[in-house]
Amino acid sequence: MAENTYDYFLTSKTAEQWKKFGAVRRSGVLAPLFSIYSTRSSGIGEFPDLKLLADWCVKCGMSIIQLLPLNDVGFDFAPYSCQSTFALEPMYLRLSDIKGSCISDHEHGINSIKAKCGAGSKRVDYRIKKSKLKVLWEMFDCLDVDDTEFEAFKKKNKFWLDDYAVYKVLKDKYGQESWEDWDEKYKFKEAGAISEFTAANDSQVNFHKWMQWQIFLQFVDVKKYAGTKGVFIQGDLPFLVARDSADVWSSQKYFKLDVSSGAPPDMYFAKGQRWGMPTYNWDRIEGAGYDYLNEKVKYAQNFYDMFRIDHFVGLFRLWTIKLDEPVDTFGLKGYFDPENTDTWKEHGQKILKAMTDNTDMLPCAEDLGVVPACSYETLKEFGIPGMDVQRWTRDWGTTYDFKAPDRYRENSISIISSHDMSPLVLWWVGEASTVDAVLVEKICAENDYDLQHVQAMLFDMPRSNKLRLRWKEEVNTADEVLKRLNKSRQEAWMFYDMHRESYDEKQKFWNAIGMEGPYSGEPTKEFVSAALGVINSTRSVFSIQLLQDWMSLGDFFDRWNPDDLRVNTPGTTGDKNWTIVMPIPLEELLKADINTKIARINKDAGRI
Repeated sequence: MAENTYDYFLTSKTAEQWKKFGAVRRSGVLAPLFSIYSTRSSGIGEFPDLKLLADWCVKCGMSIIQLLPLNDVGFDFAPYSCQSTFALEPMYLRLSDIKGSCISDHEHGINSIKAKCGAGSKRVDYRIKKSKLKVLWEMFDCLDVDDTEFEAFKKKNKFWLDDYAVYKVLKDKYGQESWEDWDEKYKFKEAGAISEFTAANDSQVNFHKWMQWQIFLQFVDVKKYAGTKGVFIQGDLPFLVARDSADVWSSQKYFKLDVSSGAPPDMYFAKGQRWGMPTYNWDRIEGAGYDYLNEKVKYAQNFYDMFRIDHFVGLFRLWTIKLDEPVDTFGLKGYFDPENTDTWKEHGQKILKAMTDNTDMLPCAEDLGVVPACSYETLKEFGIPGMDVQRWTRDWGTTYDFKAPDRYRENSISIISSHDMSPLVLWWVGEASTVDAVLVEKICAENDYDLQHVQAMLFDMPRSNKLRLRWKEEVNTADEVLKRLNKSRQEAWMFYDMHRESYDEKQKFWNAIGMEGPYSGEPTKEFVSAALGVINSTRSVFSIQLLQDWMSLGDFFDRWNPDDLRVNTPGTTGDKNWTIVMPIPLEELLKADINTKIARINKDAGRI
């Protein structure tokens, strides 16, 4: 167990948040709400199901639930491309808990949804949203919503709620087309036209406000319940927002609409990434006193005790790609905004201060990818945990060994995997000791190497696939790589280094988690337990593991294809992204044998 060295948090720039939270070693679980469900759920996990997840955390000796963004996604269903960074997703509402409705009058509709869209399928059927919206409208349409509490909610959240509700009704009017394709009077929010439209569609506009109020009631109740159990909820606030969103439509001056955000090439995405969301016009946001950010965190703290700052490094500089850049260049041709590196630290810290000064939530940071030095410096100054990933926390460029637990950052959340990564068992069978095929292709193209020759010389192509290449067993040293390519180290340093970091990755990891002898290709329960034990024993103040990794201690996924365990594969689209559902309801998870094992791992690591 790592020694407690966390007192410095209590004197950092987020000291007040830490004093409320407690600077102690904590363990937790990352569980997308769409991935869990209870016997009461209709088609998808619902806000009240989080109470059962809190109960499970208590059984397992954990005190943090980390969620993915729960913002309204419209009909796109990608949580990081939302239609509002304020409004939450109505499909997570529990219909039988709607306040003010006579449930018996709508029992047929509710039961019909449960019968047709019962939760528990291997994949989420997102048609559930339209079904729920239909019943919610029927509930709303027969209500007298002149409720003083509802009126108070609307008044308190006027900053974002009015525009959001009008945007949603306009989206319906235009058949879900983007606001950029609307008539100009609506596209550019002409005051007279918007007032006239709102008055003519008062009931529909009020419906969307009413759903947000119902979400508020159910989610606040969840936070209160979890608090009584000593469990904290970490929300995920998307750093960016979809181009077609209420935020961008209503505050176009705050966004740069001639560009797309993304990420530069790195060792995991050889061609970079292009996300499509517009970048911020920080000068205008700052000129308005950061009201957009301030209001966002103030509203979020109704539901969360902690918040994850998605793409934290983007606060300092954001990879920016012109809209007219051909799509086949992905994220290769872009630039950082701001471009002057000397301004990055001050720029990011001003934004961060605006957020942390306006909330009592404890901030955490997703600081992965290409990370500037000012990011590490800022996290340390502010006492904010970043993310240390087990498979990537290594002595890069020297031994390539995995770092010992006491060499993790104390201001970090140690993780085995995230929603954008392969869970442990999939990484072990499909990625460890392999090479990114796209990266090899890119290196060959840039250096005028014959790709097929390189593949034939170095890689076992029958055991490889289009995404990952496996080294030939006989290519067992980096010098052998140079010999086979007939190149000097200076000429082929990229393949030389690639071999050093990946060829014996499995054996190095096997040794690092305390397993003996040659590694096994199968991710046994002993292997999973050892990896979880080591990641929890790190110096990191928090250790939060993906639900799939915790559940891999049992036999829940033994008949699954490991490829089906991923939450999301960045850079791809398809029905496997954002749809995974756990194989058992929460009621059964509460009784599972693995709970004792998890509790023991957390106790041995001195975590709560």
